[in-house]
Formats: sequence, C-alpha cells, structure tokens
Amino acid sequence: MVAVILTINSGSSSLKFAIYRLEESEKPLLRDQIDGAATTDLIDRLRTSGHLDAITGIGCRIVHGGPIYIEPVLIDMKVLDELRSIVALAPDHLPAQIAIIETIQKILPNIPMVACFDTAFHRTMPRYAQLFGLPQYLIGQGIVRYGFHGLSYNFIVDELRKEGKLPERLIVAHLGNGASMAAIRNGKSIDTSMGLTPTGGFMMSNRSGDLDPGVILMLLRDKKMSADQIAGMVNKDGGLKGLSGISGDMQTLEKESPKTVYVFCYQVKKFLGAYMAALGGLDMLVFTGGIGENSALVRGWVCADMERLGIALESGRSVGQVDVRVMKTNEELVIARATSKLLKAREG
Repeated sequence: MVAVILTINSGSSSLKFAIYRLEESEKPLLRDQIDGAATTDLIDRLRTSGHLDAITGIGCRIVHGGPIYIEPVLIDMKVLDELRSIVALAPDHLPAQIAIIETIQKILPNIPMVACFDTAFHRTMPRYAQLFGLPQYLIGQGIVRYGFHGLSYNFIVDELRKEGKLPERLIVAHLGNGASMAAIRNGKSIDTSMGLTPTGGFMMSNRSGDLDPGVILMLLRDKKMSADQIAGMVNKDGGLKGLSGISGDMQTLEKESPKTVYVFCYQVKKFLGAYMAALGGLDMLVFTGGIGENSALVRGWVCADMERLGIALESGRSVGQVDVRVMKTNEELVIARATSKLLKAREG
C-alpha cells in the first residue's frame, strides 16, 4: 500500500499542512495554510480536497521535546502526558499543538500519528554549549539550552548532503517571524541561538531575544509587572514590533523603519561572528526562512564589512572565501520523511 502522509506544522497563530505520497514524488499533492482557524477547518479542507480517506499516517511538528525526545516518536497517551508536563517550556506553542493532536485522534482514531520535535536536531550539542550559569539542581531539572527550528536545519543539512556539498563548518541563519542561528559541524549542531524557550537569541518579529536578567527583575520589582505581563511583552510585543513601535513585519520596516532593521541585522551579525569562533572558521553560510530567503537588505547588512573573515557579497552574490547561499527550507517534507520512515519500521 502506498503511504499517504499528512503533515501538520502548527505555529503560535497559523497551521500549515501538506499531503505527500513519497513513493511517487517529494512534491506535495496538496499544501495550504490556515490562519487562526480551528482543527475542524483542516479536516473540512482535507475532506473537500478528496484526500481525507486516503491518509495512512500523520506527522506533527512539536516545538519542544524537552530532555526526553531526541527523535520522532509514535504518539500515544504517554507521549501526550509527557508533553503536557513540559508546557511551560513553550507555552505559546505546545498547548495548541497538543489540542490539535487530541482533536485529530477523535476524528481519525485509526490513523497513526508521529511527533517530530523541533528541538531534536540540537541534542547533539556538547554539554558545555547547553549549560546556563545556574545552580546544578536547576540544570538537573532540565533548565538548559535546547534550541529550535531543528526541522528546518535538518532539511538544509539533508539537501546539502544530497548535493555532495555538506561542508565541515556550516552556519545556518533561519530568519523568519521566529529567527535563530545554528553552528553545525559535519552535519551536527554544536550550538544554537535560541535557548530554553523560543524567546532566546537575537530579537525577532515579536520576541525580544536575549535580555539582561536584571531587566526582568526591574520589571517585576520596580514596574510591578506580573509574570504574565512580562511574558506577553517578550513574546508578543517585543522584538521588531516593540522596538519600532510600528510593526513586526520586515517588509514594512524596510520601508518605514530601516534603523530597526539595522539593529536586527547587527544582532544577527554578532551571533554569526560568535559561531565562526566556535567552529574555528567557516566554510558556508546559509540564509533560510521567510526573511533570510527574501530580504536582500538583511543579507547584505549581516554580511557587510566581513571581508576579513571571508564573507563578501557583490550585487547579492557570494564573492568571498566563505560560500554564502540562500536556500528555501521545507519543514513539512522533513516531517513527511520522518513519519514515513517510522511507520515503515513499525510495519516491519
């Protein structure tokens, strides 16, 4: 029987889905997005498309696997209970992702579901790269750097490997509404900018990125803000949106607040330099994600004045020792591949 895989990639405000028949093609039979919609809308679209009854497996992006999950797993009650236990690590994503799984299980109870974790790619990081300067008892409770966008990084590494062009020292900048960077040696993550939660690293569309811990203490003590108010500020009203006072949309800011865009690029550049040091040099830099793929201004400002480090662009083209590339990522395809592989292994 030919496997027909439904992939579900849900974020904090939208749900992307696709249908794959990988034995025939890696191009999706159907690909679409639902903004701010219920899971029942997804089922209705699949039913209308005529694909619903053909589905043999479902792969779901799960933003956080905590310290437990380092590879895709078949979803059962134990997995759901363990995900509920780590909701605090990704409160803007995990509750909705769990709810989607539970709803689909009720509607399609006989279709196996697979969880693919955004944190799994980074579990190869050396222990010293995972640690915060916190007491050991907290580290023992799983308060360490996890990293995210792992499915995207996985895709870039797989594509470069297929082309025979996977370098020893690679940095990938996944720049979108959520944005991060990873230092990758021989296809394995050795460090990444996001931390315990997707809020860390450099600033993003709505997220603050790294902050001096004293800022949080000041907001709590002097400004009398609650934890929930601070969470809303750093996750929904911070970043480009907060700094500009206009918008978190990069296209809008390139026209209306280029100074804000420059601050974003400066922060990205600092991480780029740090990860070049961590890798001991750099062979290739890849830009991906909505901003990374589409904003020549951002790529240009990030790479500006880096000639002595081997990075140089002329008219958007790489002319330095470091190969600078733009690649379109495909998280849904990574989910489909992993789901198909796991279900085939399950069948024996």
